Amino acid sequence: MAASAGRTTWAGHRRGSRDFTRLLAAMFFAGVATFAQLYAPQAVLPAISSGLQVAPAEAALLVSAATGGLAVSVLAWSWLADRRGRVRTMLIAIVLATVIGAAVAFTSSLPLMVVLRFLEGGCLGGVAGVAVAYITEETHAASMAAATGLYISGTSLGGLSGRLVSGPVTDLTGSWRVGVGAVIAVSAVAAVLFAVLVPPARRFTPRRTSLLDVSRRAVAHLRRPRMLAVFVQAFCLMGAFVTVYNYLGFRLEQAPFALSPTITSLLFLSYLAGTWSSQQATRAAVRFGRRTVLLGSGGLMLGGLALTWVPSIAVIIVGLVVLTAGFFAGHAIASALAGIMAAEGRAQATALYNFFYYAGSSLMGWGGGYLFTIGGWSAVSAFCALAVAAAMIAAWAGLRPDASRCV
Repeated sequence: MAASAGRTTWAGHRRGSRDFTRLLAAMFFAGVATFAQLYAPQAVLPAISSGLQVAPAEAALLVSAATGGLAVSVLAWSWLADRRGRVRTMLIAIVLATVIGAAVAFTSSLPLMVVLRFLEGGCLGGVAGVAVAYITEETHAASMAAATGLYISGTSLGGLSGRLVSGPVTDLTGSWRVGVGAVIAVSAVAAVLFAVLVPPARRFTPRRTSLLDVSRRAVAHLRRPRMLAVFVQAFCLMGAFVTVYNYLGFRLEQAPFALSPTITSLLFLSYLAGTWSSQQATRAAVRFGRRTVLLGSGGLMLGGLALTWVPSIAVIIVGLVVLTAGFFAGHAIASALAGIMAAEGRAQATALYNFFYYAGSSLMGWGGGYLFTIGGWSAVSAFCALAVAAAMIAAWAGLRPDASRCV
C-alpha cells in the first residue's frame, strides 16, 4: 500500500537529479540512433542519383520513403506504447529499424531500397512517436519544457551525426553504400547506450485500449482548431526544411560551386544552430508567449531562405544557419504545444504531430525534386517560402492568446 501511494504521489524527475540526467542522456542517444539513420542518405543524394543513374526526385525517395513510413506508423506505435510501455516500445523499434537499415546498404535495386527504407522509417516511428510522451510523463511539470527542448536539440545532433558520417565516408571510399552503412553502425552503438541508460517508467500505467479508441482520440484532436494550427506548423515547417537540405546539395555540387560530397556534408553543421535555438526558444516562450516565438521562427526561416538565393557560398551558409535556427525554434515550441494542449490522449496528440511532421518531410521533400528539375533552386526556395508563410498564417490565426492559456 505504501509503495502504491509513493507511486501515485511521485511528481516526476526534476532537473538536476541523477535520473533526470540519465533520462536526457538516454533520449539523446535515442535521437542519435533514430535520426542518424533516418536521414543518412540525405547528405549523399547526389552520389546516389549518379550511382543509380536516377533523377534527383527518385534519389530523394530514399529519404521520403523513410519519413513516409514513420508518418503512417506513429499512431500504431502510440497504441502499442499505451499497452506495452514507452521504454519497451522504443527499444523494440530501434532494434528493428537498425537491422532493416543495415540491409539497405547491401541492396542494389532502387524499388527494393525504397521498400526497405519505408519499413525502416515505420520502425523508427516507435521512437519518434513515443519519445515526447515518455518525457512529458516522466518529468516534473516544472522541468518538462526544458526536457522537451533538450530532447529536440538532441535530435538535431542525431541528424547531424548521420549526415557528417555518410558524406565524408562516401567521399573517402567512393561508395555511398559504405557511407550509409557507417551511419547504421553509429546508430547501433547509440541504441545500446539508450538501452543501458534509460530510466524505467514510473508514472505509466498500461492501458488495454483498442485501435478504435486510439483512432477516436486522434479524431478528437483533429477537430480542435488550435491543435490543427499546431499540426500545420509540423507539416509546413518540416516540409520546407527537409526540401532545402534535400536539394541544396545538388545545387552546390554543380557549377559554379562544384563542391565535393565532403564539403557539402559540412553544411549540415548548420544543425548546431538548431541545437542552440531549440533551447533558447523554450526560454523566450516564457517571456513572449509561444505564438510570438512561432511567428518569429517563421520569420527567421524566410530570411534564411532569401539568403540562399545569393550566389555566394558564404552568404548561403549564413542563410542555412538562420533557416536552421528558425526551424528548430519553431519545432521545439510546436511539439511541446502538441503535448501540453492535450488534456487527454497525449500519446495520440504527439503521434499526430509526428504524422504531420514527417508527412510534410515525405511529400514536400519528394515533390521539391520535380520543382528543382523544372525551375532550379529559385523554384524550390519559392515553394519552401510559401509553406513557411502558410505556417505563420496558421499560427497567427489559430493560436491567439485569448484562445488558449497555453499560448
